[in-house]
Amino acid sequence: MKLLVALGLVVLGAGTGIATVAVHEMPWGLALAVAATVVTAYALPPGWRTRLAFVVGWVAMVGWMTLPRPEGDYLVSQDWQGYLVLGLGVALIVAGLATLPRPRRAAPLP
Repeated sequence: MKLLVALGLVVLGAGTGIATVAVHEMPWGLALAVAATVVTAYALPPGWRTRLAFVVGWVAMVGWMTLPRPEGDYLVSQDWQGYLVLGLGVALIVAGLATLPRPRRAAPLP
């Protein structure tokens, strides 16, 4: 069950990343996409299978969409909106990794 939740959050993150790239050219779309991404990542509990799964899906999809297309153009523009989307990806990775739960200590040997 936990694996299905993690897979669903990866897909949700990828879908949110696609929507972010689709509307990042319009100021209202960029604001909505950033707000939806940040609020979703913040609302998920920290962990490998929850918040980090969403972040990995988002960053993987946006990263894949930044590669040049066969026509020679890019989906993510080289202006402040595009750089804000890329900066958001870096901030999401940092926040996702920084909020992981600390590993538990092993019981001391007698």
